[in-house]
Amino acid sequence: MPENTQIATLVARGFELTGIIILVAGAAAAFGAYLAGLVHRQDPQAAYRGLREALGKAILVGLEVLVAADIIRSVAIAPTLLGVVVLGLIVLVRTFLSWSLEVEISGHWPWQHRAGEPPQGRDIER
Repeated sequence: MPENTQIATLVARGFELTGIIILVAGAAAAFGAYLAGLVHRQDPQAAYRGLREALGKAILVGLEVLVAADIIRSVAIAPTLLGVVVLGLIVLVRTFLSWSLEVEISGHWPWQHRAGEPPQGRDIER
């Protein structure tokens, strides 16, 4: 295996490990906050909404990092037509999951914004 391929493999594995750590740590933190809210007599519905939001955010970030690992693995390590097609399918599925989670968390599609709020990621002067 050429040296560049070995480096790309290590980088992809690093991204995969990071994505897994984000998923596990985010889930643990979300459930910890949920349990703490229940112990401190927070409204159970509010605690549950907080759990879903925190867990959804952790999954979104973890998925984004895992997509980066897939891109590295498919393009830099094995740049075949089949690899690119598989990458496209993986990105398509993960994008759909990300959008679905975004709707669950925020109540609107990622490209929409609520009335009176500027779109995320843009500073709009009025």
